[in-house]
Amino acid sequence: MAHAQPNHKDTLKILVIEDSEDDALLLVGCFRRAGYIPEFKRVENANGTRQALLAEDWDAILSDHSMPGFNALSALALMQELNLDLPFIIVSGVIDEDTAIAAMRAGAHDYLSKDRLDRLVPAVEREMREATNRSERRAALAAVQENEARFRSLVSNIPGMVFQLLHTQDGGLRFLYVSEGSTTLLGRTPASLASSSNLFFDAIHADDRDSIDSALSLSADKLTQVNWDGRIRSADGALKWINLRSAPRCTANNEIQWEGIASNITQSKLAENELRESRAQLAELSSHLEAAKEEERERIARDIHDELGGTLVAIKIETSLLSNRLPSDPLQLRKRVRGIEGLIDEAMNTAGRVARELRPGILKDFGLAAAIECQTDDFSQRVGLNCDTQGISHEIDPDEKTSLALFRIIQEALTNVAKHAQATRVSVRLDTEGNNLVLEISDNGRGISAEDMNKPKSFGLRGIQERMRGLGGSLELARNSPQGSRVILRAPYKPNRAVRQDSSQ
Repeated sequence: MAHAQPNHKDTLKILVIEDSEDDALLLVGCFRRAGYIPEFKRVENANGTRQALLAEDWDAILSDHSMPGFNALSALALMQELNLDLPFIIVSGVIDEDTAIAAMRAGAHDYLSKDRLDRLVPAVEREMREATNRSERRAALAAVQENEARFRSLVSNIPGMVFQLLHTQDGGLRFLYVSEGSTTLLGRTPASLASSSNLFFDAIHADDRDSIDSALSLSADKLTQVNWDGRIRSADGALKWINLRSAPRCTANNEIQWEGIASNITQSKLAENELRESRAQLAELSSHLEAAKEEERERIARDIHDELGGTLVAIKIETSLLSNRLPSDPLQLRKRVRGIEGLIDEAMNTAGRVARELRPGILKDFGLAAAIECQTDDFSQRVGLNCDTQGISHEIDPDEKTSLALFRIIQEALTNVAKHAQATRVSVRLDTEGNNLVLEISDNGRGISAEDMNKPKSFGLRGIQERMRGLGGSLELARNSPQGSRVILRAPYKPNRAVRQDSSQ
């Protein structure tokens, strides 16, 4: 057991290989005089030496060069056989230079003459320090090897290519380390990428090369992390999507070095593209269904207006003629006829209102502002809420798609106010802000919050939100002052190019 240079009064365990007990005591006395407390054992043959080395831990071995049947080189070989690293110093009365050199080459740490024992304690102290240094180096090397083995084990289980990339002072890029995952990811061995980083960068799709160059340059300048997605062609010609993530650091040579991982994200990209296409198809289908629904509403509104409305008008005329031909005295009969006329008037009003709600002709003929005013007027009469439309700008005339969507949203929003808000007043504002069209519906009711969007049956609000997404716009819910709620809708303003019908016609 080797340890650092001891202080005085430290215990020192010495194995003395010596056939002379007096010479052994002479050697041990040197350490006592130097202030140590020596513990020693004397052996003089191979068997005794082996047993002593196996039985205890020693700080140093002092060996005579030649003894009957045993010598220092044999003792040294025995220590090495047992894989021990102890200070081994030969102390002999007579030893020639060639023998001493041979012993040093065999592994002895020093040799002394018995008539120069003043060098003994310093030599042992020096060799104990060297033995400690060797032990620490072996421990450090073992730790490094263990960490490297752990690192390689972890890396081998990471799905992707782990790498170290150096941005050299001349502006080049060089892989310092590439894991075995490069073979699966790119069909390239780590050695090939380490010898030529161009095998990696030249394989990147031409449309994505500028983006990775920009990402690495920005990371090198700002020391920010890289998170890049792009396409790369593997050695077999297959085009893959990869995600490259890495963190930079500045080396001692003022070069930038990244440690990171490149992983295959082809499947997630394909799934993302499929989802995007599905959403586009769903949006197209939704638009088609909305168009079909509006066409059906227009047909029903036309039938109600043209056929049912005409029939009711004809009945009203016939009833009026019948009423005029009745004798003047049957008052009860005339009263019933007037009641029938009242019911017919009510039916005609209802048919007109339903037709306007299904497909308001005023929207096509006079625009969104007029249609909103007409709708709020009907709503006010039907529900009994005061509707303020002074904030509606008649200078605004969006395209037909936007107008129809916002008109339907007004219908839905007013319905929500009537059902849930417990309000007594509603205000509608229609205006522009920059390039956006803004429609705001506010009330003085109990209020609404963004959490209401997530309620299981909040189909009205979700429907409004989907309509706004279809326009490329947004929905914002806010509190009204002093109470109530505000629904703020913003969409790109696209002016209508159609010619409106003259209101005098």
